[in-house]
Amino acid sequence: MNSEWRSGKLGDFIELKRGYDLPQAKRISGPFPLVSSSGISDCHAVAMVRGPGVITGRYGTIGQVYFVEDDFWPLNTTLYVRDFKGNDPKFINYFLKTVDFFAYSDKAAVPGVNRNHLHEAAAKIPDLFTQQEIAKTLGAIDDRIALLRATNATLEAIAQALFRSWFVDFDPVRAKMEGRAPEGMDEATAALFPDSFEESALGLVPKGWVKRTMADVSTVGIGKTPPRKEQHWFSEDPRDIRWVSIRDMGAVGVYAAQTSEFLKKEAIEKFNVRRVPDNTVLMSFKMTIGRVAITDGEMTTNEAIAHFKSIQDAQLSAEYIYLYLKQFDFSTLSSTSSIADAVNSKTVREIPVIVPSLDVLAAFQDQIGVLFAKLKNTEQQAQTLATLRDTLLPRLISGSLRLPQ
Repeated sequence: MNSEWRSGKLGDFIELKRGYDLPQAKRISGPFPLVSSSGISDCHAVAMVRGPGVITGRYGTIGQVYFVEDDFWPLNTTLYVRDFKGNDPKFINYFLKTVDFFAYSDKAAVPGVNRNHLHEAAAKIPDLFTQQEIAKTLGAIDDRIALLRATNATLEAIAQALFRSWFVDFDPVRAKMEGRAPEGMDEATAALFPDSFEESALGLVPKGWVKRTMADVSTVGIGKTPPRKEQHWFSEDPRDIRWVSIRDMGAVGVYAAQTSEFLKKEAIEKFNVRRVPDNTVLMSFKMTIGRVAITDGEMTTNEAIAHFKSIQDAQLSAEYIYLYLKQFDFSTLSSTSSIADAVNSKTVREIPVIVPSLDVLAAFQDQIGVLFAKLKNTEQQAQTLATLRDTLLPRLISGSLRLPQ
């Protein structure tokens, strides 16, 4: 098998080129993707490169590879493939995902990659037909993952719309005030809602509903990071305890299951790192504020992430807390010009939350529980496929696994 593949340097098979400057002031909204080192950031009225394209980070965020089907504008923090030299673009996309870009970085505080150095990387490429078959196989898995994630985006949008209608816009209460039957619910559910408002610390709220804080309705905890200079506390072994970072939270859907790093059990004990139980809401409150997820299994987090474990007496489910925090306006926590400076562990515990009657909460949970069960199952399916893809990718690209196998 290996003898059927051509060996050489990466520059023998593709030509990389630096992206193009485009100051923010000159960007005009349009149909063409703007691709930075961290991904598609916006769209512009003009394209600099014909699609399909393969782009990777040159400066800042490196190691990520992006495939763009249509014409695009690669920004100056990127390298893009200017010439595929007869190779299949989708295969090159997958091939570059196996390259260790950090081996060709300058190791600076903000890493950068020199394209001339990258051109010297050792490479082994199959014939065009094999390239296309490999890309088709991996692409089919990616398409299925994308479909599952699109399904979940729709399910979450439905959950958010229902939450907003009941607990933000108070549509059922307003309908009853106006003598109308609330839309989308039966008479028994409609009867659970009051028909008037009253003043509260949160402004006008449905009569009988109360304001509480997150500390009133949940057990609030903050994560911790062992000393980074003592790397032996950290691990990449899935048998250790999952440790969630803000970056991890940016890569998950509703449920957090996968992490890029793990902590040794000894680190958790020595530094008293809190174990976050299954089905607990996570929220980032430093640097990137307001990323929210629900744990899928026990895990730990760094100190930039708070967690909220529902208190049984409060009757607020993890799903309710998740949906509430997803629509919460964090700017209301700041009395200064900087939200980042204002949000700390004290303000996290004091986040206000509206608590409806227990009957309304139970009715909401009856509807929302089914959606979240489907969300969780679909995310697990997508993760299983992603693991399969990541296992197959290096073996197919290297030629150590034949497609018939």
